[in-house]
Amino acid sequence: MPARVVFTADALKEPFGQAMYERISALNLPIEVAKNNRITGLRGANERETYRIAKNTLAVVNAPPGAFRLQPIPPSADWQMNLAEGCPAHCQYCYLAGSLSGPPVVRAYANLPRMLAHTATYEGTYPPNKTWQNSSDANRPTTFEVSCYTDVLGIEHLTGSLAECIRYYGTREQAQLRFVSKYDQVDGLLDLPHNGQTRARFSLNADVIARRLEGGTASVEARLQALRKLALPRHLGSGGYPVGIVLAPLMPIPDWRDHYTELLDRIAATLAVPQSGVPIDVNVEFITHRFTPGSKDVLMQWYPNTSLEMDELTRAEKRNKFGGTKYVYLPAVMKEMKAFFYEEWQKRFPNAPILYWT
Repeated sequence: MPARVVFTADALKEPFGQAMYERISALNLPIEVAKNNRITGLRGANERETYRIAKNTLAVVNAPPGAFRLQPIPPSADWQMNLAEGCPAHCQYCYLAGSLSGPPVVRAYANLPRMLAHTATYEGTYPPNKTWQNSSDANRPTTFEVSCYTDVLGIEHLTGSLAECIRYYGTREQAQLRFVSKYDQVDGLLDLPHNGQTRARFSLNADVIARRLEGGTASVEARLQALRKLALPRHLGSGGYPVGIVLAPLMPIPDWRDHYTELLDRIAATLAVPQSGVPIDVNVEFITHRFTPGSKDVLMQWYPNTSLEMDELTRAEKRNKFGGTKYVYLPAVMKEMKAFFYEEWQKRFPNAPILYWT
């Protein structure tokens, strides 16, 4: 629950913004209405205080024009469509650190219905990447990812934005929605008319990592139970959603094989279907821990006492096409981990595709 909620003047002109206002008012949270479209009062005396103030603030704004120019996001999905930016969680390895400008306030978009309608112009299009495109592209639905810059379940009780997206894509035959979360409040999603067009994914990790580095999120066990609720068939009283597992960020901690074997066993037990004859539609994404010089600098200001390993001397340096640098595990470590996860996943889920390893 945010300590401060601010609506911009333009956001309140949107019908969906009004709906969010009513939803938040019902939670008895203090609401401010900005006289203009600027959110102020987010800066503290230092980065740590700015972080604290911003993380306790929800700003309801209109997405800027640039948000309607969707960006490609392979291999996760074809296109990135953000329903909000900024995350309420406190993950000490946060992938958003350094990638969003300004204080890490959560900005939810009041003009979401217009953004969703605009995605119809992207249906049937795919990112211009030869390694991603293949001959079957023309026959598959276009995928849209809505959780690149926020945790959609973490703010759903405040915004209703995820349900709005699920209902919309439930009407689209040539488009599919994808989201991922570290939260567990899924009861409001179970009866939505998703029509199999939304893949609900959960970010999971070994308990020893989640407890130490994923502050303010649901426990791994709570996420697993939420996964089961969404995945089991409708006739068993559950959501019947296609689901996904995002194992991230994978880390070669001491005894990592034992920790991750336990996690994979728990996932297999969670997705064990009672005798119903209906298989669960599930796939997996493997993402190892990485960081950039910029993200490390921000994270060390946010979490000065973190135990997260970010030693450049033990990492391999990679450069992207824009000249940026990131630090990943050494090739031998990556090879060893990849072999382990592929073998163990396929042993438990022989019919569940591995989407990628990175």
